Amino acid sequence: MKQVLADLHYFPCLEFFTAILQAEELHFSPLDRYQRQSFFNRCQIRLANKVETLSVPIVGRRPKIASSAIRIDYEQNWEKVHLRGIQSAYGKAPFYEFYFPYFESVFQRKHEFLWDLNWEMLTICLKLLDLPVKMIRLTDPIILEQIVDIRRLIAPSGHFSERDFYQSQPYFQLFGSDFESNLSILDLLFCEGPASKSLLLKSTKKH
Repeated sequence: MKQVLADLHYFPCLEFFTAILQAEELHFSPLDRYQRQSFFNRCQIRLANKVETLSVPIVGRRPKIASSAIRIDYEQNWEKVHLRGIQSAYGKAPFYEFYFPYFESVFQRKHEFLWDLNWEMLTICLKLLDLPVKMIRLTDPIILEQIVDIRRLIAPSGHFSERDFYQSQPYFQLFGSDFESNLSILDLLFCEGPASKSLLLKSTKKH
């Protein structure tokens, strides 16, 4: 059984999914410290004229706090900004009407903690991708000999081509003639629907 220990991202990029594609168990540690400049609270989508970063605002600046204790700042009107951005980017995509309601309902629940929001969004993404991986919150000490640890490896810093998980595999995108690689999983799901899983397989680096 392949077990992977990963960071919990906000609408993860394609590189994340190629890294965990063959996993049977996906482990997350809620006690891991919050990392600034990470994918924990941000993702990238493609608009008509640019790639846009969607960021979830958090309460305070607490680099030494556990990631599961990071609260979402609802004094900022970020949910409407994100929903409007997703609608603008993918409202005319082939599978938008099928998948958008799943994500919209999660935004409406107004999770207090970013960890819980990310957990539910990832659960939905795995379901839509038809990936039968079991998600586990770690409560016991980690035995690294039994697990593949990819924490801190997939981050905004550096380029995916320098890492071991993802290779660019073009698919249909709504805007522009130049393909944008490694966007949020939202881009792939809305544009390719049920074909997303097979495209992730093709995008996985072979060793």
